Amino acid sequence: MEKIIFTEEFCQPQKLFPFTLTRHVQDIRVGILTIRQKWEAYLGLPSFNKWLDNYKDNGLSVKTNELSPGDYLLIHSNVLPSAAIISQIKKLDAGELLLCAVNGPVALKFSNRDASANDIKVSKTTLLEEDAKTIAQSWHIFQLNDWAVREDFHLLTNGRTSEPISSTNKTTAPENIFIEQGANVEHCILNASTGPIYIGKNAEIMEGSVIRGPLAMCEGAVLKLGTKVYGATTLGPYSVGGGEIKNSVFFGYSNKGHDGYLGDSVIGEWCNMGAGTSNSNVKNNAGAVKVYSDLEKNSYETAGIKCGVLMGDYSRCAINTSFNTGTVVGVSANIFGSGLTPKYVPSFSWGSEGIKTYNFDAALQHIENWKQLKHQTLTAEEKSILKYLYENQ
Repeated sequence: MEKIIFTEEFCQPQKLFPFTLTRHVQDIRVGILTIRQKWEAYLGLPSFNKWLDNYKDNGLSVKTNELSPGDYLLIHSNVLPSAAIISQIKKLDAGELLLCAVNGPVALKFSNRDASANDIKVSKTTLLEEDAKTIAQSWHIFQLNDWAVREDFHLLTNGRTSEPISSTNKTTAPENIFIEQGANVEHCILNASTGPIYIGKNAEIMEGSVIRGPLAMCEGAVLKLGTKVYGATTLGPYSVGGGEIKNSVFFGYSNKGHDGYLGDSVIGEWCNMGAGTSNSNVKNNAGAVKVYSDLEKNSYETAGIKCGVLMGDYSRCAINTSFNTGTVVGVSANIFGSGLTPKYVPSFSWGSEGIKTYNFDAALQHIENWKQLKHQTLTAEEKSILKYLYENQ
């Protein structure tokens, strides 16, 4: 096969609001890796995006009727790979569609000769031998994170040797702890009996932290002094965690560096949570949590008994912010105000009481300021996406 091509068709990316406002489904992080990185690692192939003819098309987007000669693999973007799925995919013939009886299409191997601009010929259908795990709703990201961390841990560490664990740490099940080169962990409690602990390249866990796996820390991630983490948590690249964190996913470059509780939540990229910020993840009546859905404006869908905050990229909140159960925050919102936040904070909001709209130029400048703190800058592609979202709210 020449390359992987991801398609969002039939994946309903709008149900993964707000995270798919600024990225393709395949670039969502769950476990240690993004969905794209998982498939690339399993198959050893480069990946591209099927042309959508919308504002998210970029240099990785390709048109299926313009492919060079060869065989390709069309992957449905919200499917999480496993060793069993990969084994079946490697046996596919050109024109053969791998189908999950529960969750629908998984992958199609095809020849460029069988592809047009709008259609790819399918000559045979094969059922998947196990149910595929898919990210079909935003809350599935934290709900499937336990499984995904374990899968990625095996994928990344199988046959490799961890850096030594410093004797200053107290460990349980150290065989389930993997430390990459340059990581720094001293005077911490690491309990990997409940799941693996992965500490990425140049990551740091500061003194006094108490960790109960599964935990994934990507490159450059930091846990501050005395942090408590439990329940399948992921800190994406260069993210900062502090206080109490449970069963939550940070995509990357985001900060929760101080005391406060974050549970059953997903935080996008370039977000910042002020000191003392906490979220509710269970209703006082222990009833089902309703979460705002962008699939049908002003409608709410049930996420289960537990759901905290789902925060889109570039959003920030002031000190001591209290997030309501099942709060959804759009892109580039600046949240401040007293009491619990509304259940839904739209993109480019300024405040949370009588919400006003962020001035676009100011929003870009503030994002730029935050990015410079981590030695990065806004790209032309990011600016283009943000402008589109601002003008089409």
